[in-house]
Amino acid sequence: MAKLSDPITVLKGIGTARARQFAQLNIFTLRDLICHFPRGYEDRTRLVDIAALEADVPACFRATVMNTPRTAHIRKGLDLTRVQVADATGRLTLTFFNSPYAAEQLRYGQEYVFYGTVSGDYAGYGMTNPVFELPDSQPVTTRRILPLYPLTAGLSNAAMLRAVRQALALCDPPAEILPESVRLAYGIPGADRAYRAIHEPQSMAEAELAKKRLIFEEFFIFSAGLALMRSSRAEKRTEPWENRDLGPFYASLPFTLTGAQQRAIDEILADLGSGAPMNRLVQGDVGSGKTMVAAAAAYCAILNHRQAAMMAPTEILAEQHYRSFSRLFEPLGIRTVLLTGSLTPKRKREIREAIAAGEADMVVGTHALLSEATVFRDLGLVVTDEQHRFGVAQRSRLSAKGSDPHLLVMSATPIPRTLALLMYGDLEVSVLNELPPGREPVDTFLVNESYRPRINAFIRKQVAEGHQCFVVCPAVEESEALGMKAATVWAQTLEQTVFPDLRIALIHGQMKGAEKEAVMAAFARGEADVLVATTVVEVGVDVPNATLMVIEDADRFGLSQLHQLRGRVGRGGSKSYCILTSQNRNPETLSRLKALCKTTDGFRIAEEDLKLRGPGDFFGSRQSGLPAFRVANLSMDLETLKQAQAASAAWIEAEGTADTPEGIALRDRIGDLFRRAEGTMN
Repeated sequence: MAKLSDPITVLKGIGTARARQFAQLNIFTLRDLICHFPRGYEDRTRLVDIAALEADVPACFRATVMNTPRTAHIRKGLDLTRVQVADATGRLTLTFFNSPYAAEQLRYGQEYVFYGTVSGDYAGYGMTNPVFELPDSQPVTTRRILPLYPLTAGLSNAAMLRAVRQALALCDPPAEILPESVRLAYGIPGADRAYRAIHEPQSMAEAELAKKRLIFEEFFIFSAGLALMRSSRAEKRTEPWENRDLGPFYASLPFTLTGAQQRAIDEILADLGSGAPMNRLVQGDVGSGKTMVAAAAAYCAILNHRQAAMMAPTEILAEQHYRSFSRLFEPLGIRTVLLTGSLTPKRKREIREAIAAGEADMVVGTHALLSEATVFRDLGLVVTDEQHRFGVAQRSRLSAKGSDPHLLVMSATPIPRTLALLMYGDLEVSVLNELPPGREPVDTFLVNESYRPRINAFIRKQVAEGHQCFVVCPAVEESEALGMKAATVWAQTLEQTVFPDLRIALIHGQMKGAEKEAVMAAFARGEADVLVATTVVEVGVDVPNATLMVIEDADRFGLSQLHQLRGRVGRGGSKSYCILTSQNRNPETLSRLKALCKTTDGFRIAEEDLKLRGPGDFFGSRQSGLPAFRVANLSMDLETLKQAQAASAAWIEAEGTADTPEGIALRDRIGDLFRRAEGTMN
């Protein structure tokens, strides 16, 4: 017997070159292969008569070869083999391109089972390249429920089938982690049966039951992992912070905090004085004032002679936070520093020396904070901003630079409660559900291209009144995707044709960090009237003078992303607007976009977006920090999620992860899941 940890090269037919193709799908071991689940199935168990074949509908049929196959050489690289087959109801011409196998294997008078698709009228057009097997052979491509796998270039479904079949014959599937009581309570099969049935189901019902088990298993593992995190955190003790008088900080603010901000700060202060490390999420809609809450927590850390660090996902956002904290803390005698990857080696060294010596109280940075070269004298508070860009393991790496520091997580992306259960199951939650006084809702309109003259006139009106405008496009260059407005081309059109008298600037993700920051800084200073951009401006750009956001081809974005983009305007005292343009006439698409026009409640929008697009699009490709679920779909399997969470919580409380076979296997799977989650972030 082979082991799950063995490389896939132990399988017949998989050498170095083939292994590289499997590696493109993150398949390196037999475990990876067995856990590479089908994306769907084709039911090839039902046989139909030739007369019942329908054009463009794949089907299985049993027929006899009526003549010897004939192969014609059409041109270099193209051989064509034709053969006639028949059953009691009719005849069909089969055509094979470059298939010496078909020419050799199909024999006159022999019966076969075929699977393929008739093109047009079968009598006139026939069937091209069907697969076939002898009726008494082991079903491989016909007479079975055929799994359809996610594939990559050069790797066929047939090759994947052969590899999976070998792997299941050579080693046992992953060990059982679900207690028998849980399996019985929720009516799900054991691990061995489920892992085999997902790849080789005898019926669609069996495939669905196997899928149910594997979805439950994934949620059970993740929920158990979070439960263990919470349990571990509850056991940790830390010295309570006694000095929690924020009077000087409040007095320095030029405004009064909202009730929601004050509640969040009070909850944080209670955590800091509890004697246990804080793990809290501050979740608020665009413009709800999360930065001030983080600043209050940082001030408390510094009052207690500890350092505070904030990690942001981009340099633009880190720079903005640095400016905000500097303005707040400098009058209070607190030193704030900025550490990002684009600083010169000399400047980075100077900043790191100040951090290590304790001369820097508040440290703002990007992933540069995670570097081994960054050492803190006494890190007491870790703040991560836009948490959906960071994984659990990344925030843990920053926390490891202190001795059980308090953790504060901020997110301006409203997260549906169902998704928050997974992403932040190890955190307490504070919600900022009020906007600061003076913040008016942004009026949002959906229009098509016929409104272009009015859009242009409105841009001119805003600029004439002394304001600035964003124009966001879904693509950088025209070649990226057919039919999508490209920022580079549209910026040129606006500058040369539409608004030759206005100052047009351009920013997109392919620009270097320093160049992007220079463009944004200039726009913030009012040196451009219109900024044409991609979604690089989605997060953290603060330009109070901007009053208009035009989003081209808005149907190309998710609702939550549109809501984030809309949040870039309305940050000053002037009335602001968002115009969504779309030529898409699909009723569902229009309904989705109109929903954004009706509400500015980010949480309602997020729930709708999750329902319509699922979590992958909700957070962006490979950005979420969520575990790499192989089967589960958060927008479809919420009931199973709730069941698995309840079951794992009950089992952890009763059994922990004792050294039972299930407990040992569960610990191993939890570690694997979080390692894969971290891998998607790097």
